[in-house]
Amino acid sequence: MTEVILDFISSMGIVNMDWRQLVMILVSCVLLYLAIAKGFEPLLLIPIGFGMLLSNLPLAGAFDEAISSITVLEAGKESILAHVETSKTAGLLKYLFMGDELGIFPPLIFLGVGAMTDFGPLISNPKSILLGAAAQFGIFFTFVGAILLGFTGPEASSIGIIGGADGPTAIYTATKLAPHLLAPIAVAAYSYMALVPIIQPPIMKALTTKEERAIVMTQSKPVSKKVKIIFPIVVTIVVSLILPSAATLIGMLMFGNLLKECMVADRLVDTATNSMMNIVTILLGLSVGASAEAEIFLSVETLKIFLLGVIAFGVGTATGVIFGKIMNKLSKEPINPLIGGAGVSAVPMASRVAHKVAQEENPSNFLLMHAMGPNVAGVIGSAVAAGILLSLFG
Repeated sequence: MTEVILDFISSMGIVNMDWRQLVMILVSCVLLYLAIAKGFEPLLLIPIGFGMLLSNLPLAGAFDEAISSITVLEAGKESILAHVETSKTAGLLKYLFMGDELGIFPPLIFLGVGAMTDFGPLISNPKSILLGAAAQFGIFFTFVGAILLGFTGPEASSIGIIGGADGPTAIYTATKLAPHLLAPIAVAAYSYMALVPIIQPPIMKALTTKEERAIVMTQSKPVSKKVKIIFPIVVTIVVSLILPSAATLIGMLMFGNLLKECMVADRLVDTATNSMMNIVTILLGLSVGASAEAEIFLSVETLKIFLLGVIAFGVGTATGVIFGKIMNKLSKEPINPLIGGAGVSAVPMASRVAHKVAQEENPSNFLLMHAMGPNVAGVIGSAVAAGILLSLFG
């Protein structure tokens, strides 16, 4: 009886927990607190935080690898090489993570994003493309920084994409170039996306004056339905012919947008924006969070990635705002520099932040739709930047 009790005690998770797992459990609880109590992007942080919690519970096996066989070398009078067959299956979250590793979930997210996005503000104000492009400078700045810190070209490329504030693109790039860094890159990308309302405002305010933040922009020109239908088709063709490696992400983004704008596929749009988007978000969030196992996550490399990630995000925001200031000086029509900060791609969070900061100076200033131009340009820009890096190092 005593032996049975001891075996039961030894099988308990709490007996087998080490300090690293405890740290990761605490980190997961912090993410859940930020999502639930503070409202920081709960649709992202709740699945990520809970996935992280499940994978770091000792002996729970939620993220275990599948084992089909084990080779054992027994030492004795004669060395015997024994092949012992096993049938251990992987944990549930490990199977879900295959959707990330195989590059399935990120393009599906892009499909849903495309079906929810109105490219009208970008089409009516093509100059927004420049602001979206300027905000991608953070990607290439961080790429250089990662190289200087000892990462290889493919690794640096995957880390740099965090600066685009685009989680699916970061995951997709990492699966192609640096799969061994997928866990910290994915968690860093989605964590910083969720923290947009905290990271961006101080940078925006530091780089602009009160007068610039209070600038009221003129009403955008209306865009015809025909142009909105042609736009995703043309973008897919042009980008894919120039950068074939970006075709999957851009193609799915534009396919979703075409479904929305053609207005003859309402059932598909409803599925893409609701059921499918919600399901893939849950699966992606859980599997990304579960990939943050203590043994992998608590390392010097991971700390470097998180440091480089926040630098990338900050630089991308700063360059977007600075370029907005330059455009305001050169343009005949007033341009509020804050919309440049929305070029980092986190749709529509970055647009809402720009709008909120502008209203703090001028409550009657409605900047949201103007900020959406650079914001959706940033989505395209981050996918194009990923395509460039995939072409160079893939």
